Amino acid sequence: MKHSKKLFFALCALAMSQTAYSAPQPLDHVAVQLNDGIILESEISNMIANVTANAKKSNQTLPSAEALRTQVIERLILTRLQLQTAERIGLSIGDLQLDQTIENIAREQKATVAEMQQELEKDGVSFNQYREQLREEITLGEIQRIQVQRRIQVSPQEVSSLVKLIQEQGLKDVEFQIGHILIEIPNDPTSEQLESSSKRADIVLKRLNDGEDFRSTAIASSSGPKALEGGIWDFMNINEMPTLFAEVIAGAKKGQIFGPIKSGSGFHIIKVMDTRGLQTQEIDEVKSRHILLKPSPILSDDRAQAMLASFLKDIRSGNADFDKLARQYSEDPGSASKGGELGWAEPSLYVPEFSQTLASLAPGQISEPFRTTHGWHIVQLEDRRKTDATDKFNSNRAHQLIFRRKFNEELQNWLDEMRSDAYIEIFEPENLRG
Repeated sequence: MKHSKKLFFALCALAMSQTAYSAPQPLDHVAVQLNDGIILESEISNMIANVTANAKKSNQTLPSAEALRTQVIERLILTRLQLQTAERIGLSIGDLQLDQTIENIAREQKATVAEMQQELEKDGVSFNQYREQLREEITLGEIQRIQVQRRIQVSPQEVSSLVKLIQEQGLKDVEFQIGHILIEIPNDPTSEQLESSSKRADIVLKRLNDGEDFRSTAIASSSGPKALEGGIWDFMNINEMPTLFAEVIAGAKKGQIFGPIKSGSGFHIIKVMDTRGLQTQEIDEVKSRHILLKPSPILSDDRAQAMLASFLKDIRSGNADFDKLARQYSEDPGSASKGGELGWAEPSLYVPEFSQTLASLAPGQISEPFRTTHGWHIVQLEDRRKTDATDKFNSNRAHQLIFRRKFNEELQNWLDEMRSDAYIEIFEPENLRG
């Protein structure tokens, strides 16, 4: 959550109001000024503690305290910049939407919300803390989708080329787990800055080739998006990974290291951490249709929900037709003219609440009204199917793979641009000063 300056001053005032006989307590203070917001020292300490605890559980070594602190600050800066953007455009995740998401998560885990709450508290996590963390994660996912999706164009020629390639060669039967380290270069670097980054990349590469642990090296040195995760990306098929990865690791073996590879953002070092046979020979797809109403100054949230509840009642009683209602009322420009039809798609392509609602439906069933960042929906699951992703590769699947690859690339570009345009001042704590 975003902390305001008012909160900071309130903390200071509360601490100063204690009597002179109280034991001295360390004051929280501003660690980073970020545009018109701040990051508190306590936030940095809490994240460092979480990263350290997770590393201990997985027997993972960590870099120096100073290097870890630098990476944590960078992660918090990027997170806060995204949340500031969300606030600026009026994106917020309300309690009702959050409650629906939690109910869907509990349902997927075959548990009730109360049971899930008990498990969280057993692990020392307060339910309120979990709710706010989830709210932040949903907000980050939504602002990334909104800001990055519009930067992506997938042409029919790209789709047909990939379909042809897959038909000729088959879907590559290997997935790669990639380790990635980025040694960043500034915007419009001088020759000295470029040479300095190049030398740093060479030093990191030598350490890796000499057997230094990749994950701890990435945490200490990388400016990439997965730095705090040890630079590790999830298993990916070569057709969906960022182009830079795909061009390098085609045919590579486990353990191979490549680089430094220069790009506009810096020097990249890539390691094949692991390989496995393609896990997803078949993909699950759903065919659905929906009606979307978008709240506005004229149409309130409550009114939109009530209208959809009325539509649902009329459809179930046979007094109205889903197709006609969607054509007349739905505010989704892509599906309204087709009676709300969304066609066949992988559920993961939809926003989480929409995907989770579809997962809870049986074929033919229509959901109760539910809220996403797009507005209020009712959705009907028309059918499910499994598609052979190897032998029956189609243009829809090709489009999804190309989109995912471009999304990862454009997300990093957007984050870099946002950071370079921001006002950032980091206040070094006294105990780290020379």
